[in-house]
Amino acid sequence: MADIAIIGGGPAGLMAAEGLAAAGHAVTVFDAKPSVGRKFLLAGKGGLNLTHSEPFELFVGRFRERATHIEPLLRSFDGDMLRDWAAGLGVETFVGTSGRVFPTDLKAAPLLRAWLHRLRAAGVKFAIRHRWTGWAEDGALRFDAPDGERLVKPRATLLALGGASWPQLGSDGAWAPWLAARGVDIAPLQPANCGFDVGPTAAHPSGAGWSERFATEFAGQPIKPVALEAEGFAKRAGEFVITATGIEGSLVYAVSSLLRDQITRTGSATLHLDLLPQLSPERVFTEVRHPRGSRSLSSHLKSRLHLNPLKLGLLHELLTREQMLDPVQLAAAMKHLPLTLHAPRPVAEAISTAGGVRFEALTDGLMLKALPGVFVAGEMLDWEAPTGGYLLTASMASGRVAAQGLLDRLAA
Repeated sequence: MADIAIIGGGPAGLMAAEGLAAAGHAVTVFDAKPSVGRKFLLAGKGGLNLTHSEPFELFVGRFRERATHIEPLLRSFDGDMLRDWAAGLGVETFVGTSGRVFPTDLKAAPLLRAWLHRLRAAGVKFAIRHRWTGWAEDGALRFDAPDGERLVKPRATLLALGGASWPQLGSDGAWAPWLAARGVDIAPLQPANCGFDVGPTAAHPSGAGWSERFATEFAGQPIKPVALEAEGFAKRAGEFVITATGIEGSLVYAVSSLLRDQITRTGSATLHLDLLPQLSPERVFTEVRHPRGSRSLSSHLKSRLHLNPLKLGLLHELLTREQMLDPVQLAAAMKHLPLTLHAPRPVAEAISTAGGVRFEALTDGLMLKALPGVFVAGEMLDWEAPTGGYLLTASMASGRVAAQGLLDRLAA
């Protein structure tokens, strides 16, 4: 029998296991996949952004309306503590130019190997290929295991099953209806840090999505430099990527929660693009109206404003012929080009998940009020944050807090 069962072998679950094992408890981590930490390793392919170096108050503010709930978690384990923890595993870190913190080798695998080695040395056991399927009538945990159904009845349970993004790595959100059926208040799972599908365009007015010609020629290409602004989102420069059906990328992720919520309320959201953020509106207008002689409009814009084929294609996609031929409207569009979005991409494609177990359903120690003895940590919680190491830090912090909450209950 497991003394303590942790379901989910991501960063939150592993951090909880570390604290519980250090307190002398027998801990078993159950995971549906053949190995643990799969999403953690995927994040490492981009350099493993562990955390962010900005001041604590700014860091907490990234969690917006959930900041008051996240603050006590981060006070137990903030970005500086995470860096010290990594150093204890032999992994040194550095601060990038954006303030993001990375391992010096930019790899996730060495850190995960060192972490698992330390956990095993502390006595933590791992039951892989064990997919949790809920509870039996007597309260035992049910698992689909390699040799059939397995029932486990631990003294306490800690759930760290992730959200619903990247389900192929184990986080499929299947837990949500099981907890809801037992009276747990859960906010609907939604995509966060996600891409979007565009609505009808001038070149494709009959339906959503790019015209076939534009999608075929430009899907997968980044558009830069560019600046983006939207309702509630101040103008910001950066880049994003054209997809077969819309847009995605860092600049889009930064505003994704606002766009998603606006689409939920009104059915669509419109953002505005500055295709030439390095030039003033007056300069753009001057160059557009400059005599072009026998040159085509595209050649003229390429010569005078150095517009690349993608930006030219985007103008042709979003503007009518009359707008393209009117210097005033064309120049204005280059600095404030409207792009209407009609749907976020599915949560399975998102970087992370919004929604989950509401903090109001939890004690300060992250125990479910409706299910005494069951604790929750990680992306199952109802929060979201931008990319930049925020969610990973908070997930690990929640694992620590949930472990301490569990210890306090066992000692009571």
